[in-house]
Amino acid sequence: MTRARGADRRTSIVRAAFDVIAERGYRGTSLAAVADRVGLTQQGLMHYFPTKEDLLTAVLETRDEWDLLHFGRDSSAMTVNQLADLVDYNATRKGIVQTYTVLAADSVTEDHPARKYFHDRYARVRAGMTEMLERHRDELPPGSTPEQLAPLAIAVLDGLQLQWLLDPEQVDMSAGFRTFLTLLGIKPD
Repeated sequence: MTRARGADRRTSIVRAAFDVIAERGYRGTSLAAVADRVGLTQQGLMHYFPTKEDLLTAVLETRDEWDLLHFGRDSSAMTVNQLADLVDYNATRKGIVQTYTVLAADSVTEDHPARKYFHDRYARVRAGMTEMLERHRDELPPGSTPEQLAPLAIAVLDGLQLQWLLDPEQVDMSAGFRTFLTLLGIKPD
């Protein structure tokens, strides 16, 4: 019973951290603000997450776990349709997308604690995207390679997310991504 209560408390802390980071950015987020959001003292929160970096790691890992639970464990085997479905799914999770976008942008500074996480994540995502596009090599524009197009596809995804966050009434992430796939010559279902 105590272990389950501890896991529930950790989950509520991570969810609160998502919200606070989305509102204030990582640097503007304090353990005290997250603790206050869940009705704990800062010392109480530190029982679960001793440092702000520990909490950030939990936030990032949780986001990845949610995606993997929803779309399968092997991201390198993701199909174009599954990726389009992930874009659709993200359109229902504004807070998660906002937190990710804020943290990704913040991570470009050298001293950011998530810099290595995002560096490594983008390397994995580029590799997975390259593998996915490789399965469509015959459909891709002449003279282009999956290796060339993978970072462009990721840039389109990230850019659509940012624009959608800023103007959700004018930017349709799902339609935009499907249009991009069509421009590549790939026809999603």
